[in-house]
Amino acid sequence: MSHFLRPLLRRQQEARLVNERTGALLASEIETAFDSATRRKGLLGRSELPAGQALVLAPCNAIHTFRMRFPIDVIFVTRDGVITKIVERLGAWRMAASFSAFATIELRAGAVGGQALTVGDRLALRTAINDLRTARDIRLVSGRRIRAAEGALPTNT
Repeated sequence: MSHFLRPLLRRQQEARLVNERTGALLASEIETAFDSATRRKGLLGRSELPAGQALVLAPCNAIHTFRMRFPIDVIFVTRDGVITKIVERLGAWRMAASFSAFATIELRAGAVGGQALTVGDRLALRTAINDLRTARDIRLVSGRRIRAAEGALPTNT
């Protein structure tokens, strides 16, 4: 099994966070906190986390919201992206942990609701390159043009 954070670790390319089971998009912008200083700071000092953004802290299996100004949704995942715990609308001055987790994903409060996320689901970080390699409906038309059967990619005609 590949490492969940590999797309972010390689080339610092843009990635989207998706639920592999449902295909639901959880975040289109990912911010990382992979060193001690950025993990310690987290979301402190901000007035909100915009919709569509996520903060991924790793390694991290416990968080606190001391001195935070807004509630957040929190997803704890293993090294391969399997959800171990979900905490919705974690308010200020609270703590949450999942000791089997490797990384923590913080989202705007309410982002998890309605997504049909459950413990055991696998999350993935998708990049444009991942999408090209894994899409089933893509065929090479010429040396440079790619056409998608259902419009998932722009067509060059």
